[in-house]
Amino acid sequence: MTDTHQLVTRGGVTLQVRRAQAEDAPMLADFFHHVTPEDLRFRFLTSVREVGADRLAMMTAPDPDTDSLLALNEAGELLATALLVGDAEGRRGEVAVTIRSDYKARGIGWSLLEHLVSLARERGYQVVESLEDRQNRSAISLEREMGFVAVPVVDDPTLLIIRRELD
Repeated sequence: MTDTHQLVTRGGVTLQVRRAQAEDAPMLADFFHHVTPEDLRFRFLTSVREVGADRLAMMTAPDPDTDSLLALNEAGELLATALLVGDAEGRRGEVAVTIRSDYKARGIGWSLLEHLVSLARERGYQVVESLEDRQNRSAISLEREMGFVAVPVVDDPTLLIIRRELD
């Protein structure tokens, strides 16, 4: 995906969704200051006070197996990030979405997850998965509404794999 896609959420928010680029690292760093500590923990599955330069570089580096996306409003403000990472076999894609705290409950998560599923289908993936902290009830609920199924993580009772088989 090299171009920009326009999405309009159920809440009426217009998003311009495009690939992250190296020069977006400062904007991403600022974005994560508008994400709650709990949401940072849910996104990275560990306590994070600040997203470091190494993680920002990974999120903005070109990678043919990764779609690291930015969702901006019409004023150019970064409202959310979305990630689709394919496995080595090209069968499974892992997804993650992070939304700025002051833009939650406006349909952004739904629209971005729907967009990621569409990208996964285009790539020929058979399964889309998300690794979730069991306490991330809003994400788990949204994913279940979209046809995902929860599977326990055997080695870690605090986590769930939320999985959706694709046509």
